[in-house]
Amino acid sequence: MIIGNGPVITNDPANPFVHDGAVVVKGDSIVAVGPVAEIRAAHPGEQMLDVGGRVIMAGLINAHTHAYSAYARGMAIHQPTRSFTEILENLWWRLDRLLTLQDVELNAGTTFIESIRNGVTTVFDHHSSPNAVSGSLQRMADVAGLIGIRTSLCYETSDRDGAGVLAAAIAENALFMKQVNTDEQDMVKGLFGLHASFTLSEASLDAVCAAKEGIAGGFHVHVAEAAGDEADSQAKYGRRVVQRFDDHGMLGPETIAAHCVHASPDELDLLRDRDTSVVHNPHSNMSNAVGVASVVDMLARGLRVGLGTDAYTPDILASAQVAKILASDHLADPTAGFGEALQLAFVNNPKICSTFFRKDLGVLRAGTYADLITVAYRPNTPLDAESAGGHILFGMNGSQVNDTMVNGAWVMRDRQILTVDEAAIFARSTQRAPHIWAQM
Repeated sequence: MIIGNGPVITNDPANPFVHDGAVVVKGDSIVAVGPVAEIRAAHPGEQMLDVGGRVIMAGLINAHTHAYSAYARGMAIHQPTRSFTEILENLWWRLDRLLTLQDVELNAGTTFIESIRNGVTTVFDHHSSPNAVSGSLQRMADVAGLIGIRTSLCYETSDRDGAGVLAAAIAENALFMKQVNTDEQDMVKGLFGLHASFTLSEASLDAVCAAKEGIAGGFHVHVAEAAGDEADSQAKYGRRVVQRFDDHGMLGPETIAAHCVHASPDELDLLRDRDTSVVHNPHSNMSNAVGVASVVDMLARGLRVGLGTDAYTPDILASAQVAKILASDHLADPTAGFGEALQLAFVNNPKICSTFFRKDLGVLRAGTYADLITVAYRPNTPLDAESAGGHILFGMNGSQVNDTMVNGAWVMRDRQILTVDEAAIFARSTQRAPHIWAQM
């Protein structure tokens, strides 16, 4: 299939932009990218999908989010949420304890559909449902498979719900990782999910590491999101959070450290030296008033910093835009953040994916997975290789995504989800949510 007749933002430094371009897809992969006239001449037998001038881009990547939070949208909060601790205890930890496997399925369905609608083709999710642990990751994987989205899934292990839930969470992560971290498929992968240092004892970390021994894959954990995480670690263990995790051998290229807002310079250097990925979540950090991650400094130090939404929005383009604005404001420098935001979303998120998936994602070139989108964006100024970043950060948004392809198959065409009954899933969620709200 040829997808063409529009500008192509390839995200490939060797061929970053094609004015009137086309992409050739065969099976699950891209086999060619170039000017539409040349592509059609070289592939005369291929069916042509004319995008009518829409922008063709690689599928977007969300490197950290929480589908389990889906019912919270519009929900009244009747408990204090004046600090990050109260936000956790009185909102998220009350909500996740109410979830059944039915809710896990509905939350995954609505979240993954909204991701596809916003051009996100790969999602790294961090799940929690303490009273429905066993089978929760496979339930999410099944939903992802039906919808057709690429995922990395994990369960949020912690001590906060007791020894039984801790043991179930450890078992859930280990079993799921064994099942999916193979060469047999590349649509869903598993990480070992951990909540944060302040909800995991030394004995629990020892149990986690023992259970993971010999299992492919790394960890996905919140790190120094709020100042209290660091204070807790220093008071209890005499070490800062990153050093504590490193002492347990948990850092490395397959581990994702989300947030790192309060990580010290020494901790950032340790994360870099261990080649561990950091994921910035600007919407969430601002909303929770936990502080501002030193993203510009992190990148200058050589860290691989990606971008997530932390469930605040399904729109990773919006997250990139806020990342730019937040850096400029925080540093009192209007020139700061522009290149960094683009690097997070369009350079480092693909790099993070390359650690887990066999073929490259987030780029359009021969040999990569055919995860791509078309965007109904009509620029009123020139769109070319030099200006594309400015158009992305100041003009595009997820609602402009018209078509979404994952692994060579259309999941959305002309804003219509093709793989599942979107209306039925959202109707079930709308019907179920009030029962959850009533218990909050």
